Amino acid sequence: MLATVVCAVLTGARGYAAIADWVHSLTPEAFHLLGFTRRPPKAGAFRKLLNRLSVGALEEAIRRWVALQLGVPADDAELQPVAMDGKSLRGTVQALQRMVHLLSLFDHKSGGTLSQLRVDAKTNEAKASLDLLKSVLLKGRVVTADAIFCQREVCQEILDGGGHYFVVVKENQPTLQADIAAEFKAAFSPCDREIAGVAS
Repeated sequence: MLATVVCAVLTGARGYAAIADWVHSLTPEAFHLLGFTRRPPKAGAFRKLLNRLSVGALEEAIRRWVALQLGVPADDAELQPVAMDGKSLRGTVQALQRMVHLLSLFDHKSGGTLSQLRVDAKTNEAKASLDLLKSVLLKGRVVTADAIFCQREVCQEILDGGGHYFVVVKENQPTLQADIAAEFKAAFSPCDREIAGVAS
């Protein structure tokens, strides 16, 4: 049934009735390939399954499957870029609550999501990223992220996991921005001062 849910959603099904309609529209040969030896279940069965399913357990199973497909990067391989970003889900607004907000690690090479988690309303993306980063193998990968993740504990978590990072620094961190800009200025030489003194 889970395979049916995945396939139906990938074809655009939204909701229990749409999932059931999709599988019932298949030929018997096709739904036999999904594991059904008789007529597939109705919408109510899919609703019961998904309401009782542990979201954490399902996500962990998918995460392990994705990791198995990608394998471990070789020591001499180029660093694989992984983007860390958060998005609010459309259609998830509820009265007196904010939209569901997910933080994800997106693999550039495969085009797939390595891992994701829901950002609790009581925290923020930077804090949530500490748990997200622990859920995947970072060795051989460089995590790219925007300015909100330019924090010591986030960068340290990436390094501790064996990864690398490339984060944006903006005007909201003026001291750090100035320190980085200074590293790219031309080096000062005492000779320049002597020449300037002679010239004056």
